[in-house]
Amino acid sequence: MFGATSSRREGEEFKLPKISSMVIILTANMLLQISFFIIVSSSNEYAKHLGGDSTFSGIVIGIPTVFSGLALIPMMKFDQGHYKLPLHVSCGASIVGHVLYASAYKADFLYLILIGRIVSGLAFSMWMYCKRYCSDGRLVGIRQRTTLAGWLVLGQGIGMSAGPFFGGLLTKIGFADAIFNGYTSPGWIMAAVWVVFWICVYTWFEDVSENPDIIVADVIVLAKKGDPVESPPPGSPEPRPTMTLAQWGVVVCMCWFAMTCFFILGAWESNIPVFGASGKPLHFSPFGAGNFIALGGITTFPFLIVNLLLARRLQDRYILLLGSALGLTGLVIFISLLASNRVNYGSMFACWWLIALGFNLASTVTVSLLSKQLPQAWNGRTSLAIQYSNYTGRVSGAIWGGSGLTVGMLNYTGLEIAITGVGAVLFTVLWRNLKTKTG
Repeated sequence: MFGATSSRREGEEFKLPKISSMVIILTANMLLQISFFIIVSSSNEYAKHLGGDSTFSGIVIGIPTVFSGLALIPMMKFDQGHYKLPLHVSCGASIVGHVLYASAYKADFLYLILIGRIVSGLAFSMWMYCKRYCSDGRLVGIRQRTTLAGWLVLGQGIGMSAGPFFGGLLTKIGFADAIFNGYTSPGWIMAAVWVVFWICVYTWFEDVSENPDIIVADVIVLAKKGDPVESPPPGSPEPRPTMTLAQWGVVVCMCWFAMTCFFILGAWESNIPVFGASGKPLHFSPFGAGNFIALGGITTFPFLIVNLLLARRLQDRYILLLGSALGLTGLVIFISLLASNRVNYGSMFACWWLIALGFNLASTVTVSLLSKQLPQAWNGRTSLAIQYSNYTGRVSGAIWGGSGLTVGMLNYTGLEIAITGVGAVLFTVLWRNLKTKTG
C-alpha cells in the first residue's frame, strides 16, 4: 500500500498537461512577447512622425502593462480557475489592438497608437495565466515547473529577438502606402497571426477539468531551518495555509527580482533605438536597432536551451544567482565604458548579451520557486503578485529607457545597478530559505 502511494506521489511530481493544450499556452506566451516587442525598433520613429518624442515612444512601449494589470482583477473574478476565457480575451484584444496601432498612420493621430497599445494591454493579461498554468498543481507536477518556466523564458527570448528584428525589417517596406507601410505593417501582420491562432485555440485547447485529481503532497512548506518538508500524506485534512516570516521574505525577494528583470530588459530594449540613433559611434536606424536587439536575444538561445536541461538538476536559487550575476556584470561593464567614453558596437553588444542572458535566466524561477514553497491554493495569488511585479518593471523600464538620454546615461545605468544590488542583498539574507526541489 505504501509502495503504491509513494509511486503515485512520484508520478504526480512529474505530471504534465495534455500536449496540445500545453503547446497552445506556450505559443500564446511567445506571440504575446512578439506582439509586445515588434514595435520597439520603429516606435520611436513612428511617434516622431505623428508628432511625439522619445519619451512618448517609451510610454507607448510600456503602457500596455498598466492596463494589463488593471484587467487582471476583474478577469480573475470570472475565470473560475480556468484558462479558456483569458485565452479568448487575449486573442480578441490582440487583434483589435494591432489594428488600431496600424490605423494611426492613415488617421494621422498620435494618440491612436497609444490607444491601440492600451487595448493590447488587455491581451497581455494572459501572461499571468501562462505562468499560473505552468505552476498549477492540478496540471503540472512539482518537478516539472521550473522546466516549463524555462520554456516560457525561451518564448520570451524568441519574442525579444524576433519582434524587434521583424519590426525593423518591415521598415524596409517603405512609406509609399498610407495603410501598409514600414510603421503599420507590424500591426496588420500580427493581427492576421492572432486570427489564425484564435482558430487553433478553439480547435485544440482543453481546459483544466472540473474535478482534477490532485495530491496534497504537491505542497512544499518551509521548516524553521529552511529545509523543504513535504506536507501531510493524502487523505489527511488539508491544513489552513499560513505563511512564516521567512516565506514572506521569499515572496518579497521573488517579486523584487521579477520587477528587476523586466525593468532592466525593458529599459534596454527601449533605450537601444534611442541611444543608438543619438550619434557616434552607433548611428542606428530602426532596422539596425532591431537587428542589434535581436542578435543579443538570438545568441542567448543555446544557453536558454541548456537551462531547460539543467533545471532538472539545479535548484532554483542557483539559477537565480547565476542569472543575476551575469546581468549585473553586464551593467557594471557598460557603466565603466560610458565613464571612459569607450562605447562601440562590440563592447555594447557584449554588455547587452550578458544582460539579456542573465536577466532572462533569473526570471525563469520567480514563479516556480514560490509554487514549490507555498500551498497550491495560493498559486493564483503568487502568480498575480509576480505578474504585477513584472508589469511594474516593464512599464517603468520602458519609460526609463526612453528617457535615458534626458537623465544621462550614467544615471540611467546607475539606477539599474542599484536596483540589482537591492536584490542581491535580499538574495544573500534569504539564501537558506530559497532552497527547493529541483525540476
